[in-house]
Amino acid sequence: MFFGEIEGGGFEVIEPEFAQCFVGHARLERLWTGGRWSEGPAWFGGGRYLIWSDLPNNRMMRYDETDGSVSVFREPSGYANGNTVDRMGRLVTCEHLNRRVTRTEHDGAITVLADRHAGKRLNSPNDVVVKSDDSIWFTDPDYGIIADYEGACALKEQASCNVYRIDPHSGEVTCVADDFDHPNGLAFSPDEKQLFIADSGATEGAGRPKHIRRFDVRPDGTLSRDSVVFATCPAGFFDGFRIDRAGRVWASSAEGVQCYSPDGRLIGRVRVPEMVANLTFGGRMRNRLFICGTTSLYAIYLKING
Repeated sequence: MFFGEIEGGGFEVIEPEFAQCFVGHARLERLWTGGRWSEGPAWFGGGRYLIWSDLPNNRMMRYDETDGSVSVFREPSGYANGNTVDRMGRLVTCEHLNRRVTRTEHDGAITVLADRHAGKRLNSPNDVVVKSDDSIWFTDPDYGIIADYEGACALKEQASCNVYRIDPHSGEVTCVADDFDHPNGLAFSPDEKQLFIADSGATEGAGRPKHIRRFDVRPDGTLSRDSVVFATCPAGFFDGFRIDRAGRVWASSAEGVQCYSPDGRLIGRVRVPEMVANLTFGGRMRNRLFICGTTSLYAIYLKING
């Protein structure tokens, strides 16, 4: 179902360099609506389709770019949240209800990649990214077990909300960061020498984190301990985000998508008429930004590539 151009949606230039990221006549389009909290978009280039989560409705959706159709991909989904695609074109998913990270094989079978650390159940894996060495990195806040809306109330077995790495050879789950309030979205820099991780602790109370931290990635697969705050969210909190080929960070917020230069300056935003949870680059040239708003899926064409 195609809804067309959105009044009031579009680009807002804060620094002149942001104007290089878009064509002036490009407009925000609503591709679908009917969700409760849209999340975790993942683009499959070979099939020209997008998978995303409609989290509280316990289902995953599929948008087909070839004809604009939207259908249910999986229901129930285990209250799936974040999704990504591995280097073999397989779907990797964070499931709140089942408290695990899974991979959907090419034949549709589901493989459990991680559901425990140090013998205890994970909280509720939230977002996930795959590095070029096939290691899988994911965040594990407790959003899926503190209420029945995005999962089910359950006992928290981990002492804190952490960030983990799954070894591509042994499958071992290692904690790489344990000093977050509520770790959320994450993404590597283009050269993979840095990892950016959002902390959305502000959802649980005033004065708590609402920023993105930047870590150096060591050759042994660990993170530096001396992270820096890359950016603080100007509206709401950061959830999911992506990084383009030039190192700019495109991050979700309460007022749309915030765009930051590689040195952390806010240079512009994409105005969206509802709170944004996550986004990803897609389309045949990776120049189409797919945006998961609260109830809807949006898209806008850019002049740059993800």
